[in-house]
Amino acid sequence: MFKHEKKLLHEVKVDRPNPTYAVLLQEQLGGPNGELKAALQYISQSFRIKDKAIKDLFLDIAAEELSHMEMVATMINLLNGHDVDAARVQSGVIEQHTLGGLSPMLVNSSGAPWSANYVNVTGDLPADLLSNIAAEQRAKVVYEYLYRQIEDRGVQETIDFLLNREEAHNALFREALNKVGVQGSNRDFGVDEDARLYFDLSTPERYFDNPAPTPTTFSNPRRSQYNPDHTH
Repeated sequence: MFKHEKKLLHEVKVDRPNPTYAVLLQEQLGGPNGELKAALQYISQSFRIKDKAIKDLFLDIAAEELSHMEMVATMINLLNGHDVDAARVQSGVIEQHTLGGLSPMLVNSSGAPWSANYVNVTGDLPADLLSNIAAEQRAKVVYEYLYRQIEDRGVQETIDFLLNREEAHNALFREALNKVGVQGSNRDFGVDEDARLYFDLSTPERYFDNPAPTPTTFSNPRRSQYNPDHTH
């Protein structure tokens, strides 16, 4: 069961309309590393998870991603202003001005529609968790690119919040992967000699030794002591 609360997860502000930047933000609404992709990926993966704690984690983060989607759409709305005017969009998609009546649409910054092909579901917990860790990392990278291309303080504050939430999700998924241990595809790593070979096909230099595969794990993603002076 889902319910909607009218209050946004975090306040969204912009200093002034900027339709061109609204187009850039479409990447995190309808793009392959955006909020809708993340929400539907985690929900879809949760359906066959038997571990109650990990299933709950997936659904909690998925619900938050839907809240992020709402925030991104709100930012796009504010940046688009009140009047359709495709001439103000210097690059990227202009569909919002010719078809959508300024509504945030489920397309990326080039106008390509959102696709369920973005969603990765394997039914294997280690594989899905690694996919989610990578998804959060990619989303963080996109937000960092977006942050660098705007001087609007309201937008920057909102993006900074979203970026830090991606880091939180990344850490939680890493913690969950450590708890999974040697289940699923993490079982029986490196038992065959073929798994311990390195093919040096870019001679003459060689920089890596033969692999010695072990199940994927991460160091403790929790800081031993919170540092309030830490800045991103």
